[in-house]
Amino acid sequence: MSERVREILGWYEGEPPGVKANLYRLLMHGRLAGTGRLVILPVDQGFEHGPARSFAPNPPAYDPHYLFRLAIEAGLSAYAAPLGLLAQGADTFAGRVPLILKLNSANSLHAGSPDQALTASVDDALRLGCVGVGFTIYPGSERQYDMIEEAREVIREARSKGLLAVVWSYPRGGRLAKEDETALDVVAYAAHMAALLGAHLVKVKPPTDRIALEAARGVYEAQAVPRATLADRIRHVMQCAFAGKRLVVFSGGEAKDTEGLLAEIRQIRDGGGSGSIIGRNSFRRPWAEALDLLDRIVRIYRGEA
Repeated sequence: MSERVREILGWYEGEPPGVKANLYRLLMHGRLAGTGRLVILPVDQGFEHGPARSFAPNPPAYDPHYLFRLAIEAGLSAYAAPLGLLAQGADTFAGRVPLILKLNSANSLHAGSPDQALTASVDDALRLGCVGVGFTIYPGSERQYDMIEEAREVIREARSKGLLAVVWSYPRGGRLAKEDETALDVVAYAAHMAALLGAHLVKVKPPTDRIALEAARGVYEAQAVPRATLADRIRHVMQCAFAGKRLVVFSGGEAKDTEGLLAEIRQIRDGGGSGSIIGRNSFRRPWAEALDLLDRIVRIYRGEA
């Protein structure tokens, strides 16, 4: 165990040994082992956006085994996906990469208030040998309180069975305009809520320098919270996740050009972010190009680029 990982495990007070063991497994796997940084491959976009939008740009990615192999060959920290994708490969690739089972999902056919359906269980994660489960909440949605209560129960059950709880905290709906969803105050609030719920690992989007909530604007201005650069904003989000004592990874979001994505990754690193969770920006590229991109991302987090 590296000293950095030992320090991180010390942040998670009151957790059962099984949770800390799985956190250790996550932090000591792949090319970032021991650094305290993470790069995770998430593939829940088939549910969220549909198969053609997700995989048609790179047809081999329709095959679940391709996605396992990508996470393994790139030396990533973990692979996160819904039940069907993880089950279709759990035997072939058993033990070769830590798995996170995404327990709820939305789909683009839904037209109501932002919400997600439960699509798997904590027991499914145990059966598949996962280190943890993932769950999305939508702070701001008219359905937010139901989602938060569902998350509370998922986190409680996961913890009782020794699994990590990863919370995707994505503000949307209600009083939030589209551009407010990634405003600094809103993203920081979302990260803090996930930590308060008991998440061991938090996933949010990189924040913009926008302040969305009028009630927060005066505080940000009076306290001169730095927000001019993405690194400044990442630093503030980490501050809001228990003064950096919770692991927070940042999504890659919409597909970007390579240099734009890498510049963003450097800012996340420089701001003290725990890492990245990169899906569409990797698996939609041809195999060699995806491996090259992920290699460059890992090297950034290792301080080599």
